[in-house]
Amino acid sequence: MPYDLVVPGLDERTDPRCRTGDIRAADPLGADAVLAAVPAMNADADTAALTVALRALVPDPDRAADWSVVAALAAMRDLGILLGSLKRHGVQPVAAVPEVLPVLELLARRTDMVPRDTVHHYTAWNPTGPRRRSYTGHPMEAHLQEAVRMTYPGLVAALDSCDRIARLEPYDPGFAHALDRTAEHVRTVVDAIDFTVARVSPEYFARTLRPYFEEIDVAGRDYLGPAAAQIPLWPVDLTLWQCDRPHPAYDSFLADSLPYALPSWRAFHARHHGGVSAVGKLSAAISWESAERLPPALEASAHALARVLRLLKSFRARHLTLARKAYREELRRYDEGSGGAPVALLRSILDLTRDNETLVRRSGA
Repeated sequence: MPYDLVVPGLDERTDPRCRTGDIRAADPLGADAVLAAVPAMNADADTAALTVALRALVPDPDRAADWSVVAALAAMRDLGILLGSLKRHGVQPVAAVPEVLPVLELLARRTDMVPRDTVHHYTAWNPTGPRRRSYTGHPMEAHLQEAVRMTYPGLVAALDSCDRIARLEPYDPGFAHALDRTAEHVRTVVDAIDFTVARVSPEYFARTLRPYFEEIDVAGRDYLGPAAAQIPLWPVDLTLWQCDRPHPAYDSFLADSLPYALPSWRAFHARHHGGVSAVGKLSAAISWESAERLPPALEASAHALARVLRLLKSFRARHLTLARKAYREELRRYDEGSGGAPVALLRSILDLTRDNETLVRRSGA
């Protein structure tokens, strides 16, 4: 099932990253046949073949400089499968194929993203069907990619509803409506993690897939692999509670995650970082009310905010349970999750979400 990125206020004339179908269809490196063989190369840990494949696909920088953004995104996607495969078997890909470095840097500049593939390349911009780019070729890997694809329409639409929340006050009936829309969008993330739990075993993720998401060195800097942990739920957190309720560990994780986001999402963070959250605005509004019963619009806003925070709490609890299973002692190969943070951070974010939901409920929801 295709899940296209439809960014409110943008279309394919203004942001080529919205042209999901075109990016999936693009094959600027002529990589289809080579990448179809990658799962077999990985099964054999054939680093020599993977190195030859990467070297064969590296384009001439002058040719790559003329590509559209769509072609550049597709090229980074296809090079990325080989980057992650080599690193999984202990080879730093840029050291093994130095000529890929200027191409990665060029593609990063052309697309305004990091100089390697991200979760967007690996999932939303990845072809479906026989052309799907895969490390292992296993059905569970395909299920995980599909689960992430499921989240994108909701998360992208949430940017619009969160922008509205940031512009409105709790007395405005539109505030509760925007929160209800946000809850609908967040529900897709809950559905996606339920889909993952049902179809991807912790053992497969921990022992087989997680090693392909290791960081690689590009020009002396480490860049994380295209893991599902890069799914940007943080714009919702930022708007609802995080922008004026700092938490050192989460703030640090967010700062590390931002470079992997789409440019429009980084711009969202720039607009709203340091603003007043929905929880902050609601708490201030309720503090001015002396009557026993809140005005109807304010009461509706409190109930709507509690509902979306409850959904976020449900997602966080499921995510924490899944991560604990994948990183338990007998399976664990890494101390940190694929997004670069320890499992303990998930517990902290769950606690923060729960604390904000409790605050809202006690305020009148």
